[in-house]
Amino acid sequence: MSTTEPTKTISDYEATLAKADATVASFEKDDKSIVPRLRNFLRKNPTMIPALVLILSIVAFSIIAPRFLGVGALSTVLKQVTVTGFVALAQTLIILTAGIDLSVGAILVVCSLVMGNLAVFGGFPVAVAILIGVVLGGVMGLVNGLLVTRMRLPPFIVTLGTLSIFDALKLWYSQSESIRNVDIEAQAPFLLWFGNGFNFGGASISYGGIMLIVLAAVLWYVLNHTAWGRHVHAIGDDPDAAMLSGIRVNKVLTSVYVVAGAICGFAAWVAIGRVGSVSPIAFSDVNLASITAVVIGGTSLFGGRGSIIGSVLGAMIVGVFITGLSLAGVDDYWQKFAAGCLVIIAVSLDQWLRRASQ
Repeated sequence: MSTTEPTKTISDYEATLAKADATVASFEKDDKSIVPRLRNFLRKNPTMIPALVLILSIVAFSIIAPRFLGVGALSTVLKQVTVTGFVALAQTLIILTAGIDLSVGAILVVCSLVMGNLAVFGGFPVAVAILIGVVLGGVMGLVNGLLVTRMRLPPFIVTLGTLSIFDALKLWYSQSESIRNVDIEAQAPFLLWFGNGFNFGGASISYGGIMLIVLAAVLWYVLNHTAWGRHVHAIGDDPDAAMLSGIRVNKVLTSVYVVAGAICGFAAWVAIGRVGSVSPIAFSDVNLASITAVVIGGTSLFGGRGSIIGSVLGAMIVGVFITGLSLAGVDDYWQKFAAGCLVIIAVSLDQWLRRASQ
């Protein structure tokens, strides 16, 4: 006895294929959705990474060296990274535009020398000397900005050149001589104000650390809630598209370098209070430290994505690692080794996160 199979129409085959495709798509979504979702989340919230790293670092070093968990040690870390934190804020603005500034440390030292000499030996009122130093920082930033925008030179090359120029100027101006703490205390004690502070809950908090947090909050608001901040991000993402959308790219870029220079000028005042003296060879490694803090803090070296708060956390992470390894008895060269590893890991993570938008 023969049986006949029901005839399948084209619509039946299409329905079967659609069902199969839906099953495969559902399987792939369930299998691959976790990692892309995590990557997209971290890309949209760059501050989460340095925050988690900071917490884990504190926990790890508190286990390795129990003294590290005390509020005294943590407040010491904040004091140590205050100057680096200020310079990192300036560096963040530059890197957000896909640039880099290798001269920030030299700007800081030049401004501190000018402030110190004018206030201590020049007879200028301290407030006027400080104002001149901050303005000078903005002028040196303006030089960098004009060279980048008007002459269309790469920021790396420009700031590498001005780094040497500013280094030479600081040695010429200071005659390679420092300004002693006793002279500052006698003639211009207000220069040391940011080195003062108060005790709270067993922690020693400096006015410089408080000012770092205040400035970070101001810059966060400016970058996230003003037209200038949106333009900075847009230029970092795609300068050509930003120009086509009506943004005056050269003007905004120049202003970024001016603001960064002025921040370094202000940081010079903080640095005088932190160290207690002025030296032409001080803060020789602040350039690398600031870039390290910015990269670890989640700001992309390719521009357009970053976090002001993340840069402060990045500076704290570097300080925690150095202090924690010191308390654990680790040699200085291994501390630098750890900092280098952090930078490589941070850049690798940035590359991984960039693929979230591709």
